[in-house]
Amino acid sequence: MRYKLVVFDLDGTVLNTIGGLTHAVNEALAMNGLPGKTKEEVQAMVGNGTRKLIERSLGPYASADLIEKVYTDYQKFYAQNCSYDTFPYEGVKEMLVRLNEAGIKCAVVTNKPDAPAKTLINEHFGDLIALTYGNVSNVPVKPDPTFVFKVMNKLGVDAHDAVYIGDSDVDIRTGKNAGIDFLSVDWGFRTRDFLIENGAGLIFSDPARLSDYLID
Repeated sequence: MRYKLVVFDLDGTVLNTIGGLTHAVNEALAMNGLPGKTKEEVQAMVGNGTRKLIERSLGPYASADLIEKVYTDYQKFYAQNCSYDTFPYEGVKEMLVRLNEAGIKCAVVTNKPDAPAKTLINEHFGDLIALTYGNVSNVPVKPDPTFVFKVMNKLGVDAHDAVYIGDSDVDIRTGKNAGIDFLSVDWGFRTRDFLIENGAGLIFSDPARLSDYLID
């Protein structure tokens, strides 16, 4: 096998969460008398954590108080509704089964809040994912590599035996910052052209081909 550990992003990589994210953003905006966003608009805003998603949803002239209020409303709503319109990408679960059967450890490091991240991964993948780390207070969001390092340490895998996989420029930089290999997928929230422009090397469009590469 090529690697002993595969660390995945969550949103746009193993789970299609855009419906649920859009639903939660629009509920939080509506609570504050503000117009909603389309899925396409929300998709372009995700990747740098929940607070940044809310800031982008409100625009550059929103007050700090409004940002905090909408952010708090979003967090409360999403924590209770994170499973809404969220599902694995086709072939992802089969890929994870193959990796586990080959003896490759799988983990998730995401900028999604930690509790919803753990809920969703457990709900859809169970013990196919050995560890999940989402955003918590006092730990920087990706592309900071803190949680990637923590995964490698907890699972006892050296950097040369690990790879980070995601669908965005943030994920590319996360892999680079962690000093490990990184691969990109284009079935998520960013296009192949966007990934190439942001430094992607190998890009995969099919989980089956990705698992072939990882196991080879």
